[in-house]
Amino acid sequence: MARLTVITGPSGVGKGTLVAGLLRRHPEIWLSVSATTRAPRPGETEGETYFFLSRELFEQQVAAGGFLEWAEFAGNLYGTPRQPVEERLAAGCPVLLEIELEGARQVRHTFPAGFQLFIKPPSFAELERRIRGRGTDSEEAIQRRLQRARVELAAEAEFDATLINDDLAVSLEQLEQQLGLR
Repeated sequence: MARLTVITGPSGVGKGTLVAGLLRRHPEIWLSVSATTRAPRPGETEGETYFFLSRELFEQQVAAGGFLEWAEFAGNLYGTPRQPVEERLAAGCPVLLEIELEGARQVRHTFPAGFQLFIKPPSFAELERRIRGRGTDSEEAIQRRLQRARVELAAEAEFDATLINDDLAVSLEQLEQQLGLR
């Protein structure tokens, strides 16, 4: 039976890497496409990267219950449209959402049948090493990410299951087991 799986964890924990590996091994899984009110960037494709909506249309869909979760970030709205998720599930396709903590909390209310998986690092020191290793953030941004990570890690008990992303190959196999794919 197809189900909705929500994957959450702090920035730098390796959610994107795990999800990419999972999708390579299991192309039958559909990774949900978010909607946003921000303008498309070069190379982004409507319906693949994002659904690009006007603020007015986005707000109309919020009012109509058209999102499983949504938030405002940096002056733009982002959210997970309900209809494509429900259509894929009805067609028997497993659906994956890779979203932030607040979005996962909203989905818990808007789609309680979803399975929620929390990805955490083997240690806070390792998470900090990974974030610094990216080499893309200022010290101020790193400190903000680490402060946010502490809040997110404290929410682990809210989730149906936890996966520690230490060794990528092992973590990917554990992810497949959690999702009933092994």
